[in-house]
Amino acid sequence: MNKFKSINGIRASLKEGYSIGSWIQIPHSSIAEIMGASGYEWVAVDLEHGSISVNQLPDLFRALELGETLPLARLAQGSLKDCKAALDAGAGGVIVPMIESAGQMEEIIKHCCWPPAGSRGVGFSRANLFGKTFDSYFDEAQAPLIIAMIESINAVENLEDIVKVKGLDAILIGPYDLSASMGITGKFESQEFKDLIVRIKKIASFANIACGIHIVDPSKNELKLRIDEGYKFIPYSIDSVFLNGACERPFI
Repeated sequence: MNKFKSINGIRASLKEGYSIGSWIQIPHSSIAEIMGASGYEWVAVDLEHGSISVNQLPDLFRALELGETLPLARLAQGSLKDCKAALDAGAGGVIVPMIESAGQMEEIIKHCCWPPAGSRGVGFSRANLFGKTFDSYFDEAQAPLIIAMIESINAVENLEDIVKVKGLDAILIGPYDLSASMGITGKFESQEFKDLIVRIKKIASFANIACGIHIVDPSKNELKLRIDEGYKFIPYSIDSVFLNGACERPFI
């Protein structure tokens, strides 16, 4: 697939409307192939909370690409090693957890981009078919899709600076960690939490940066509600949640 074309297509979706993807935690290429053929613009492979290792990424990414679905990687952290490993394996972009400052975000974007845009090491890898597509990969290597997860009070306090960072495509609210940082873990109906979410969305909107939220339990009604609320980058459920919901024994 032409991944850079898909990346720019997602960027256009984020500007003009919204982009819906999904999430993988189970390290099996058959599941990735099914997810990749399900109509999502992108699917994120979870390296933070899933049991997926770097050496499994090429097969998972290939399976997603069969369905013309852009593979993303949700990193364990935004280190140079993690960014380079995921992108060299063929990720079209990264979702980076626990972003708390503009300086941190700038450093991570440098980790993700080849020079001159960044400082990521240049070389043959699966991303450029081990050199066969080296020249055509150059533009993608300059501008992969970059999503920052906003998951703490510190991040919200610094958000006006974070969303100004060049190369950032969207932010994604991490509600559990965010609520935990407020001392109200999982209490999403509290007014304090709701007010903070409104603040995040206002800052993102003012900066013209797409704001996203993960719909964990699959629900078309909730998806429509979140779109109506202005969310633009939306992971829709998780492979494990789809499986749990579909395979429970029926009682008759």
